[in-house]
Amino acid sequence: MQDLPKITVITPSFNQGEFIERTIESVLGQNYPNLEYLVIDGGSTDNTVSILKRYEKNLKWVSEKDKGQSDAINKGLRRASGDIIAYLNSDDTYEPGALERVAEFFTKNPSVKWVTGKCRIIDVDDREARKAITGYKNFLLRRYSYNILLVTNFISQPATFMRKEVFKEFGLFDVDQHRVMDYDYWLKLGRLFRPGFIDEYLACFRVHRASKTSSSFRETFRQELDLSRKYSGSRLINALHYMSYLGICGVYTLLDRAGRRNRTL
Repeated sequence: MQDLPKITVITPSFNQGEFIERTIESVLGQNYPNLEYLVIDGGSTDNTVSILKRYEKNLKWVSEKDKGQSDAINKGLRRASGDIIAYLNSDDTYEPGALERVAEFFTKNPSVKWVTGKCRIIDVDDREARKAITGYKNFLLRRYSYNILLVTNFISQPATFMRKEVFKEFGLFDVDQHRVMDYDYWLKLGRLFRPGFIDEYLACFRVHRASKTSSSFRETFRQELDLSRKYSGSRLINALHYMSYLGICGVYTLLDRAGRRNRTL
């Protein structure tokens, strides 16, 4: 166990007191022996800080104003000392044993720069939701190619991990990106390095009314479309991503309407 690489997990946070304790428990509950856990809070005004104080023996945290999620992640990256680095948002969770599986994969595959795995979608009560979308992403993950990534973002951020050297080569996240900073980074990395794939569930992405993907999904997917055009010089790929954009927006519109009907019942 002493030979396991050091993993740094960064949690950017702002007013997620409803969920952050579940996030923290999922990280600390990994019982990974070589863990550095950093929570970078943007000056929350809810109960987030009081929760962080209860766990400060097992994590490092700071609460101060920042310029948004990307800035918070970058603050964590500057402090990170791990060989492997990931960020887990303050409403998402890891599956049990995820960090050990990631560490073992990187150890057995020293040439791999980044790795991703499967990710469930869960609701506010931790129940699995939107299984069809998860299945669609899993289908594409097993058939990864950079061209497919240019057509649609099928890599789940909570289930993605990178070697520290990646950030030395590619830099930090773009602080001007507030919605699709992860997709921007995947497209940078993917041009040069194919990700490793762990065919297991590593994390859970939470969907709730305040989450960016739920509250303004059209803007999020439109920005992904713009990023794809930035990295691709192919008219065909751009056209395929536009078709994907229309289809995804259609699916999420139906899901949003169904969710609103359920809330009114």
